[in-house]
Amino acid sequence: MIVLGLTGSIGMGKSTTAAMFRAFGVPVFDADRCVHRVYAGEPPAAVAARFPEAVVDGKIDRGRLGSQVLDDREAMAALEEMIHPIVESERNKFICDQKKGGARIVVLDVPLLFETDTWRRVDAIIVVTAPKEVQRERVLSRDLMDEDKFFNILKRQIPDTKKRKSAQFIVKTEFGFESVRRQIRNVIAALAQIDK
Repeated sequence: MIVLGLTGSIGMGKSTTAAMFRAFGVPVFDADRCVHRVYAGEPPAAVAARFPEAVVDGKIDRGRLGSQVLDDREAMAALEEMIHPIVESERNKFICDQKKGGARIVVLDVPLLFETDTWRRVDAIIVVTAPKEVQRERVLSRDLMDEDKFFNILKRQIPDTKKRKSAQFIVKTEFGFESVRRQIRNVIAALAQIDK
């Protein structure tokens, strides 16, 4: 089974690309969705203890948590140290289950693929990219997003140019859905030739 790591900076079209892999029948593990599930349930004790103001009605309020960690490197590092092992455990279970089920290719959709060293656990890397002006326009059109927030998120991410240098596959998203679909089809066809 081939494990493909999918990543891309904010606003590059990674979620759309992941959805297209699913549409082609490729199982996708979504790290962000996993984190959202963690926050939607009973808060992990360590998170609740470190960020008690973020717990509302027995659940993590993501807005409050974000406001506590986004501009504070130490707080963000502490949060990631608590959350990443949970995500890693879920990811490993996903890979194991898919392997048992006979999947030939799986995708790990991980925004911080390089930043968390998850890239070491994949067979190939696909980076989703778009020109900076397209990225900026997409991100600033989102609800509750502004220039400062965008800048702070970019500060935490490895630059797009560096990610692309480490990728075996690159998907350019500025030309629309059909172009992305065609590129994904080509990636799947290339991976299907590999006997693993």
